[in-house]
Amino acid sequence: MATGGVVLADANNFFASCEAVFHPELAGKPLVVLSNNDGCVVARSNEAKRLGIVNGTPWFMIRETAERDHVIARSSNYELYGSLSRRMMSILSTFLPDQEMYSIDECFMRSPWDTERTRQVCVDMRRAVLQGIGIPVSVGVAPTKTLAKITNHWAKRHETSHGVTLWHDLAQPDGGTGVLSSIPVEDIWGIGRRMARHLRGIGIRQAAQLRDSDPVAMRRRFSVQLERTILELRGFACIYDADGIGENIRNSALLCSRMFGEPVNSEETIAQAASVYAQYACRRLQRQHSLCTMVSAFCSSGNARSDIPSAAHGSVTLPDPSDDPVIIAAAARSALHGKIIPSVRYARAGVLLTGLVDADSFRTLPTLGADTDPGLGAALEQVSRRFGPMRVGIGCAAGIRGKGRASEEAGARWTMKRNMLSQRCTTRWDEMPTVRAS
Repeated sequence: MATGGVVLADANNFFASCEAVFHPELAGKPLVVLSNNDGCVVARSNEAKRLGIVNGTPWFMIRETAERDHVIARSSNYELYGSLSRRMMSILSTFLPDQEMYSIDECFMRSPWDTERTRQVCVDMRRAVLQGIGIPVSVGVAPTKTLAKITNHWAKRHETSHGVTLWHDLAQPDGGTGVLSSIPVEDIWGIGRRMARHLRGIGIRQAAQLRDSDPVAMRRRFSVQLERTILELRGFACIYDADGIGENIRNSALLCSRMFGEPVNSEETIAQAASVYAQYACRRLQRQHSLCTMVSAFCSSGNARSDIPSAAHGSVTLPDPSDDPVIIAAAARSALHGKIIPSVRYARAGVLLTGLVDADSFRTLPTLGADTDPGLGAALEQVSRRFGPMRVGIGCAAGIRGKGRASEEAGARWTMKRNMLSQRCTTRWDEMPTVRAS
């Protein structure tokens, strides 16, 4: 029998499922999770989906209707989601080799076993995640990543699959034509909205039609990526781990950008935000063992009227590559100095680190070197792990949460609003659930 092939494990309604782990009373109820500043719907439970709530819908537009339908809303609890994701990935990695984490709630793996053993391993793996963490997971198995995505979605939509679907089963007896004919071309992994419009324009509307098209002609007309997708739909694996997201792939630029909880017009306040965002970006810089050579900062009002100034931005080139949070935070503040217009109400700011080089291989003249962090970043990380995020920061009081603050960001009015935030049960001692025996 053929080997199992590519295995895709994907959590069902991940953010909504995480909210129900420590609040079982939410199970079976319509639940939505909102984006930054409680703006738009980014995740829904199955019950909320049945009410017709669509991802991306602004919360203020549906709040009254949602309340009448007894829909429960939660702010994005990033700490909880990240913690449960790490636990889920750890459990999954014990069942199958070659784990490739594609996103916070899904990963690719590979099965070296035959079809039936692969099926049983996937069933056991799904059960282990559900019992160990409380997160329901759907599993799709296929010869290629693109087909694994399709089988995974099939497992989510069809309860009779019990959360595990193999392409081996779907391909019987017509080679999968019936299944692929039911999938719109825009739902294929790697096909964006613009490409879907082009394909529909030439009469290709379903995945089966794309599979049966000429891959060489499509490559010449569109791209090599589309040719790969066609071959993947035919069962030939040609999208490898190097083309996806891997732990060892370094970002060429690092961006930290946030909407303010309320508009601000003070340069001092925006400098605080720039310093906080620079510290966030610097942590990611150090985690991937990189140094940056340029620090850019920006802020904008979001006003599209051309006669009103709506943005300010600037860049600072560092004398030497650095990962020092003091140097990078100071550069971010300096980049916006003197460019803030007091009459403008800025709604967003961000810091961008570019010109990244590998810290391990960076070399220069013997008497010169990079401005590497002398250990402050590690000290801040230790403080954060022991006492919680944003207990200490750099410059302009940036990063200091303040007594009584519940936010993981700085204790200032401009920080992200999360008025419906649930407890961060796995990362905060004071928010851990209490169990009492009766």
